[in-house]
Amino acid sequence: MLKTPISFVDLRGKSPIDLLRSYPDRAQALVKAARRTYGKLSYAASALALPIADKKSHAWLKRTCDPYLYEIETFAEILGVPGIYALNLSYEWGCTSGAYPTDETVSLLRVLDWPFPELGRHVMVVLQRGRAGEFYNITWPALSGVYTGMAPRRFSAALNQAPMRGHHLTYFGDWLQNRRQVRHELGLPPAHLLRQVFEQAESYEAAREILAKTPLAMPAIFILSGVRPGDGCIIERLEHEVEITDLGASQQASASNHFNSRLAAVGKGWRPRAQDSQGRWRQSCSLHGHDLEQGNFDWLQSPMVNPFTRVAVVADAASGRLMVQGFEGATRVTELFNLPAELERERKVI
Repeated sequence: MLKTPISFVDLRGKSPIDLLRSYPDRAQALVKAARRTYGKLSYAASALALPIADKKSHAWLKRTCDPYLYEIETFAEILGVPGIYALNLSYEWGCTSGAYPTDETVSLLRVLDWPFPELGRHVMVVLQRGRAGEFYNITWPALSGVYTGMAPRRFSAALNQAPMRGHHLTYFGDWLQNRRQVRHELGLPPAHLLRQVFEQAESYEAAREILAKTPLAMPAIFILSGVRPGDGCIIERLEHEVEITDLGASQQASASNHFNSRLAAVGKGWRPRAQDSQGRWRQSCSLHGHDLEQGNFDWLQSPMVNPFTRVAVVADAASGRLMVQGFEGATRVTELFNLPAELERERKVI
């Protein structure tokens, strides 16, 4: 299969709105692909469900005074299709991530799993600038949040979906009850909090504090690595509670989509996210920093790579190294993106 290069965009001094205006066709393709996630049935059902989901999502963003509301409203206006508000609050994925010490620093590993097709083929690396400095955002047009990023000489971070809070109902019943519960929360969506961290936090310590203390709209798991040996942690979050596992002298601090702290015992139970959260976590624990220093992702194996895998990332904020590749399941659909080498080739400046 022909592999396409990953688009590298310089967005410094601009906003994600400008990114969408430069790549509207790519965003349209992603929305259509998302509607086809489960075939013709989901495509037809989305025609009815997305306008309703958009209305509720838009109302919630306004009620909570979300800092990126204007961006998302502009996305919806530019594209003119239903689903933009709902997709920006979408939180239905599984991921495997971790902080791994090397000889002199710490690298962040992220494998993003999402059922939406075409995400791997259309992934982009976008250089952005916030109050605290520049950062690389692994993203797509029409998304305001940050899911994976690297801020040179500051930190790298990723967001994993937390397990689903149980309510002693069926799977769908638990899912629906959690959606209802979010309506009563005033905290930030996790991806919006992570964007604020990249824009505002000047150091690993500052990022760690913000991620631990800021109220959230829903549970989440953050993975954070810094620029000094030992600077790495897993931050497991509920809306107003936190448990942190620091890297310290360990070989790694890793996470998938279940809680490994006391939070696992909070409430009525938790449903890990697919695919095989425990298996992915155990495999991530078997990796070491020297695996991540290889110049490719040949060391990634199942179940960390699975039918829902869309993107793999290795980031080292101390050296400025960033390695990204798009996947569709086990198939690599993009060329390998590798900083700092990519800085020498042409990038699109918006």
